[in-house]
Amino acid sequence: MTRPVSGRRRVLGALLAASATGLAGCSSVISAPKRRVSEATPAGGTPASARDVVVGLERVATVPDWPLAFAIPPAGGYPRYVALRRGLVLALDSDGLRETPFLDLREVVSTGIEQGLLGLTLHPDFEANRRLFVRYSAPSREGTPANYDHTEVLAEFRATEDGSRALVESERTLLEVPEPHAPHNAGDLAFGPDGYLYVPLGDGGGENDAGRGHAEDWYAGLPGGNGQDVSANLLGSVLRIDVDSRSGDLPYGIPRDNPLVGRAGLDEQFAWGFRNPWRLGFSGGRLFVGDVGQEHYEEVDLVERGGNYGWNVMEGRHCYLRDACPQSAPPDVRGGEPLRLPVVEYPNGKGSNAPESGSAVVCGYLYDGSALPALVGRFVFADWLAMGRLFVATPESDGRWPVRALEVAASDRSALQRVYAFERDPEGELFVLATGQGEAHGVFELVEGG
Repeated sequence: MTRPVSGRRRVLGALLAASATGLAGCSSVISAPKRRVSEATPAGGTPASARDVVVGLERVATVPDWPLAFAIPPAGGYPRYVALRRGLVLALDSDGLRETPFLDLREVVSTGIEQGLLGLTLHPDFEANRRLFVRYSAPSREGTPANYDHTEVLAEFRATEDGSRALVESERTLLEVPEPHAPHNAGDLAFGPDGYLYVPLGDGGGENDAGRGHAEDWYAGLPGGNGQDVSANLLGSVLRIDVDSRSGDLPYGIPRDNPLVGRAGLDEQFAWGFRNPWRLGFSGGRLFVGDVGQEHYEEVDLVERGGNYGWNVMEGRHCYLRDACPQSAPPDVRGGEPLRLPVVEYPNGKGSNAPESGSAVVCGYLYDGSALPALVGRFVFADWLAMGRLFVATPESDGRWPVRALEVAASDRSALQRVYAFERDPEGELFVLATGQGEAHGVFELVEGG
């Protein structure tokens, strides 16, 4: 179905295209940064144990295209699944990648700027019901305005009993979202501990969250604002839906405690104020979202129900294109809700290889495995333009988590030229999906480095 839609720096989009072709208080203000981005560094320090650990990469699979999602069944007996940007999902077992694709959507997936098969997750009861959910970009479908770029699709499939193949004919479309511009599609999927499916959507792709397909909002400092609007469309938000029930004519259910149920706004909305929430994940029952910045800052947000995460009023902890900006919405906008600040922020380095800078944040997880004891309790993540680096942030009580480059074994750095996503297994071990030198694409497990 189609929900109603009213009439940066593009580092991620530009590089994708190139690769495809070869808190409270309405009267208070937050001041703009007083120093250049190149001088900005995260506050605080990192314990020596986090600085000294060296991680290595153990190759799990080599794949023929960008790996954008890795789905791991919670129990044995089924393969693991790797989703590739061009529309394939491959099954991986102890003997390696199976030759026959698990799912082939190449005929319906668009792979333009920041588009493709963007997300994959398994139902929490996959072993019993073999249901899986996929996010992909498609050519404009019925209900998408003629001057829009494409349609983002959330669909459900069912796998065969042995998990070897997803049945293409079983596709059930849950959501079709008209996209006015090519980029900022987000695309990840994750089930929360509550059993509901969380679906991030970018702001629609127009620079500064303005232009065609971008709604007007309460903030007069910049025109447009899907991130701050919760009624005109679903863009710039994280949605929360119940795939095990239905509400009215919808092909999914609306959790009764979603924050806008019975209030002004679309009932699917769980949190808003995002630009391009490319990746997200749950750690310790908490939802982390990596929101790709436009000009100067990348951020990771610890997301709560009904939270407003600032875009396009703010970028990271800073006012966007203004010397000062409000700390909250006006009183007549959901009671003057605060603009929440990220727990992780680092500067956009315009492609710099400085230790803590980048071009587009890739959300990770709080590590709770056993292979890397020095990282337990720390947040491991990356930047899309990794250039051999991973990052680690240490939780602090003041809500600002200092960031350090996480040392990668010298022999493994060449495998991390670009990073797309992280995944964790039931034991808490982490996997990273990346492209290395020579366009070698792979899935790797993080292990102790030599």
